[in-house]
Amino acid sequence: MFYKTIHARIKIIIIGCIILLALIIIRVFFIQLIEYKDLNKLANDLWNRNLPIEADRGLIYDRNGVVLADNVTTTSLVFVPNQIKDKAAVSTALSEILNVSYDEMYKHVAKKTSIERVHPEGRRLNYEISDKINSLNFDGVYLLKEAKRNYVYDDYLSHVVGFVGIDNQGLSGLELQYDKYLKGENGSIKYYSDAKGQRLKMAEIYEEPQSGINMMLTIDHNIQASVERELDNIEAKYNPDSALAIVMDPNNGEILAMSSRPNFSPSNYQDYTIEEINRNLPIWSTYEPGSTFKIITISSSLQEGTVDLDKDTFYDPGYVRVENARIRCWKAGGHGAQTFLQVVENSCNPGFVELGRRLGKERLYKYIHNFGFGKKTGIDLNGEGSGILFSLDKVGPVELATTSFGQGVSVTPIQQVTAVAAAINGGYLYQPYIVKRLLEPETNTVVQENNKKMVRQVIDETTSMKVRYALESVVSNGTGRTAYIEGYRVGGKTGTAQKVNNGRYMVGNYIVSFIGFLPADDPEVLVYVAVDYPKGVTQYGGTVAGPIVKSIMNDAINALDIKRRENGSEMRYNWYDKKYYMVPDVVGLEKVEAIKQLKNFQIEYSGSGKKILEQSPSGGTKIIEGEKVRLYLGD
Repeated sequence: MFYKTIHARIKIIIIGCIILLALIIIRVFFIQLIEYKDLNKLANDLWNRNLPIEADRGLIYDRNGVVLADNVTTTSLVFVPNQIKDKAAVSTALSEILNVSYDEMYKHVAKKTSIERVHPEGRRLNYEISDKINSLNFDGVYLLKEAKRNYVYDDYLSHVVGFVGIDNQGLSGLELQYDKYLKGENGSIKYYSDAKGQRLKMAEIYEEPQSGINMMLTIDHNIQASVERELDNIEAKYNPDSALAIVMDPNNGEILAMSSRPNFSPSNYQDYTIEEINRNLPIWSTYEPGSTFKIITISSSLQEGTVDLDKDTFYDPGYVRVENARIRCWKAGGHGAQTFLQVVENSCNPGFVELGRRLGKERLYKYIHNFGFGKKTGIDLNGEGSGILFSLDKVGPVELATTSFGQGVSVTPIQQVTAVAAAINGGYLYQPYIVKRLLEPETNTVVQENNKKMVRQVIDETTSMKVRYALESVVSNGTGRTAYIEGYRVGGKTGTAQKVNNGRYMVGNYIVSFIGFLPADDPEVLVYVAVDYPKGVTQYGGTVAGPIVKSIMNDAINALDIKRRENGSEMRYNWYDKKYYMVPDVVGLEKVEAIKQLKNFQIEYSGSGKKILEQSPSGGTKIIEGEKVRLYLGD
């Protein structure tokens, strides 16, 4: 019995040993095959050190390859505290070079960490400071490459492009929205150290940083430069509360230019408020559009067949009564008897009230929604607003009347531009966009491309043609005359909207605007300018914003190589208008005869003699009355 008990215990011990051995083998197997990578990484971390090298952010271009944002190489100061032998000497020397206190620098030097980045005083160092630090040859003190974002044109396009923080991370605009593409992958210099942090004499491993993806915008640099210049001029001349401009290709929704005032310098973003930085007014701001909204009313009326522009007439006594409201025309005494084409030309509010009445609220609001108002356009920028519309059940006769001429509704500038583009391009509502494509930096391979996206067709081609005809007549014969460009067919509409504060209209405080396009028969460019409370001037869209739109369109003609048009609507001059005259061809004539033919112009002579050998501008060119014609004389 005793021996049997001993034998049983031996068996138990042997089985236990076998099980224990099996567990050890399984554990070793698990460590070697399953946990090896993680354990190896932990072991390497004890003696492996990485000095980070920052990647360049992707470049940002305009549509023609003009660089808008690139990178400047700077250096960054990094410590490996365990390698610094004389911490006091390092702290003293570097505090003098970087102009910081000794105590502040000593905190970095003595920090209990494997690697210490000196932030912020050691970031983005210029070459002069870097050379001074490098010449000291301190152990444990490293200068590493660091990329600094460079905005080539400073505050140009600032709200669209946005800016980056000190760690090169996108903080606003496209820099934030496309940060995962633009930021790239950082590299490093790997070296090995002992348990005390001392650098071992082993080969270093250099991991090259990978630059970010490049971005090409739909923006045209020349048109954008024109917009920036004109907005600066508006600020200087009128001291407005704000101003904005959008330029679009109406045939696909591409944004050719966009800017606003006030703006900011992305290189010095810390000097501005959050509101100044984040409020991209062309997509964020909401306000009553005023008469530019009448384009939607006339488009809807023409599509529904409720008006014939040339045959139907309307008498304007200067006001119209709707229930208990008396709605006035901007012209005291009214416009009298008009065709509805003249109602559009004259921007006659009572006439548009009649158009709204004929449509009815259901049909008018159906078109307002179909043109994209009341919801975001979907433009590829952060911070877009959606505007405010009346609920249909709250639209009575008065609300219908005021909506018809752009009062009582709230829209964003980008909604306004997108909707008008649909009205003039054949009736197609496109989603606006500003990023054209993303490009791999080494091979220029397209990573992602945006193409035009049609949301819906709102009106038909025939209606759109009639809208263009009416808006061309506004510029040649109506309130939009200040945007007329001789030799080009221009269409457009003025807007003057009284501002609202605490539910009441403000006295003498308006947002004035103008939306214009050319060529009127086949639009290639659409320009919208809005100025909030211009000072020291009569506040009308045609007076303030019209000439600005004209100037931008003139630059767009050159940038886009838009050809001159014949058979356009000739301008009907008023006594106060600047008149255009055809310059006669006087080459070969006697000087006396040439003077007679050039009576509408100033004459400037070069050379001597009795005959005209050359002239500038050449015969057949139209210029404004009183401008100079240069004559080159000879015998």
